[in-house]
Amino acid sequence: MQSGNLTPRQELILRLIVREHVRTAKEVASRTLVERYRLGFSPATVRNEMSRLEELGYLWQPHTSAGRRPTEEGFRYFVERLMEEQSLPTSEQRMIAHQFYQAHSNSDEWWPLASVVLARATRGAAIVTAPRTTRAIYKHLELIAIHGRNVLLVLVLQGGAVEQQMLTLSRAVTQRELREMADRLNRACGGLTRNEIAGEVQHFAPPETDILQLVLAIMEQAERVPADEIYHHGLASLLREPEFTDGEAPSADVVRVLEEASLLRAVLSDTLPSVVGGVRVLIGGEGNWEELQSCSLVLARYGANGYATGALGVVGPMRMPYGRAISVVRFVANVLGELVQEMYQVDVPEITP
Repeated sequence: MQSGNLTPRQELILRLIVREHVRTAKEVASRTLVERYRLGFSPATVRNEMSRLEELGYLWQPHTSAGRRPTEEGFRYFVERLMEEQSLPTSEQRMIAHQFYQAHSNSDEWWPLASVVLARATRGAAIVTAPRTTRAIYKHLELIAIHGRNVLLVLVLQGGAVEQQMLTLSRAVTQRELREMADRLNRACGGLTRNEIAGEVQHFAPPETDILQLVLAIMEQAERVPADEIYHHGLASLLREPEFTDGEAPSADVVRVLEEASLLRAVLSDTLPSVVGGVRVLIGGEGNWEELQSCSLVLARYGANGYATGALGVVGPMRMPYGRAISVVRFVANVLGELVQEMYQVDVPEITP
């Protein structure tokens, strides 16, 4: 049974129980709350309110002589209504930004670095996916003569993706002619999207039209194929949490979620915020993911809307410190987002060390 709003006193008690349980991983007794937080009412009053919260589905009691723990619904009520907004200390923000500043020139380092930063800052298991191109943009083309009419086409897209494909032209051409054609196409198409290039094809003649048709096909494929890379870090640390070492939660489920790429992609596809900047908290799988029933996820989408976006987040026990986890995930998503926007030449402020 669940209710809508709780009384201020019930909300206070629920908030304190969540705080204590996150800190200790144990049941919380009424006397502990009264003595630790110097409440202005008796342990008996607290026990009565705890019993009411249990009836409403926000707390549970392992056995009659024990204190209470928050339920999945209790944690959800806390996150949605009681949790205070947090921001990372300035010193920690600078430290994280400096690590990415040092890796600024090598985009291949950004994603594994983000997973390490998230895991260390939250003491959970981190998930980071490389960004998926949602709008391919032409940057540079090279044409290399192979033999006769056969040519190797090398297309570089904004964001660093490099695609190579063989092409058979309608007639044999020299390397000098290929260089001149590539120069003309680079001047005409640099910085254009696939649809914009499609509008330019009519202004060219064969064999350049053949080249552009292949370019368009490559760009369309780049927009449809999701990024394969998924990075995670911190699983061993997560499995040392009491829930897993004491056998309360099935560690095999967590391992499966993080190690089985197809399952992880399905979870992300179902739960990730649809736009950059959004943060989603998933508690106990919320009835949709049995493998996550003992865990919580804090997820965010990062990147440049309309160009390329990826996912990042942390997995922790249900009693994770949600305020800090959300602030860390949001900050790292913002840093990665600025880097991706810069990669795609979207105007953003510089990241400073």
